[in-house]
Amino acid sequence: MYQVALAPQVKLAPQVKTEIDRLAQARQVDARLLEEFAYFVLETSVQTSKKKAQALKISELKQAIYEYFNVKNTLDLRKSGAFQMATDGMEKLDFRIKQTWEKLYRKFIGILPNERDQEGYGCINGIDIFKYFKPWQVFGLDPKVATKDDIKAAYYQLSKIYHPDNLESGDREIFEQIEIMYKSIIAGF
Repeated sequence: MYQVALAPQVKLAPQVKTEIDRLAQARQVDARLLEEFAYFVLETSVQTSKKKAQALKISELKQAIYEYFNVKNTLDLRKSGAFQMATDGMEKLDFRIKQTWEKLYRKFIGILPNERDQEGYGCINGIDIFKYFKPWQVFGLDPKVATKDDIKAAYYQLSKIYHPDNLESGDREIFEQIEIMYKSIIAGF
């Protein structure tokens, strides 16, 4: 029989236990089996949510940026010509604060682990379009196989939703971001 190693914080609510007993009687199933399954589901859910919500430490952010620019420390990073060119035009960076390192990570590495599959205002296909410039993901396309028609169709779908003239879901700021992303993809096509 399957045994679940339970974390101490995982507990079944009284309503769940009552429902397990009811189902066990109605279906003539062993209540312990249903209870183990409930614990398994809860434990898996807790582990998944912990992994998703885990933010990178500042040391991990720094290391990722150092590796990207092939430097050993912040002093070398500041002196790096590649870094200076890549950040030209950005506002002054304060390397003492975590937000700066997160901003650099978003720009050069990718999506922060705790910012994956986001929902809410400005989020399309799990991407916060105001934090990330990831047009292919926002449009839901694979850059290796997408055609110009695929790009236009994806843009058309999103623009129908977010166009400012749409009284139900229109949003000028989101529409403008989508338009910029569309133009960047088409320009590089």
